[in-house]
Amino acid sequence: MRWDRLFEDLEDQLASEWEAERAALDTEAERLRLSKLSLRERLRALVGTEPTVSVDLVDGTVATGTVSAVGADWFAVTADTRRGGALLLPFAGTAAIGIPQADLLRSARPVAAPARLADRMTLGFVLRDLSRRRIPVTVGVAGGRLLSGTIDRAGADHVDLALHDRDAPRRAAAVGGHRLVPTDSLVWLRLDSAAALT
Repeated sequence: MRWDRLFEDLEDQLASEWEAERAALDTEAERLRLSKLSLRERLRALVGTEPTVSVDLVDGTVATGTVSAVGADWFAVTADTRRGGALLLPFAGTAAIGIPQADLLRSARPVAAPARLADRMTLGFVLRDLSRRRIPVTVGVAGGRLLSGTIDRAGADHVDLALHDRDAPRRAAAVGGHRLVPTDSLVWLRLDSAAALT
């Protein structure tokens, strides 16, 4: 009888140790998975959902809205304002992102998202497309300055911006000047049409 009880105790102890070791391995595997998770992947998990995010930008402004698109080095937020439209936000211009806890946790879950073309589009690609479409933009640049106009050309590391009133179409008579804007100085871009990103 004694031996049976001893073997049962040993089996229980061994099972407990195995369970503890497996839990520790699972925890370490989860930590490793999270260490490889990028901001782009977390934001990609929010596309098509309804949480309102609050984005603190490096120039001190705050943008709120829902994440509507994510590219290689940028993301778009459909703004919660009367004016609507979309904000194009380079990762480099983002200081912090506020998000409800439930959505924060959901964005960290493993997702087998299909590879999409938008995921590989760089900011330069999007700027060239905005230039081609002649979409008026308002640009927030480092230092807090706002520039409104149309992107005439998008180079490798800069854009040519024709300055004109935000609500006016780009016409030669309406252009009040031109600026070369380095892409690295772009903190945000506001598009007056949310359809511009589709």
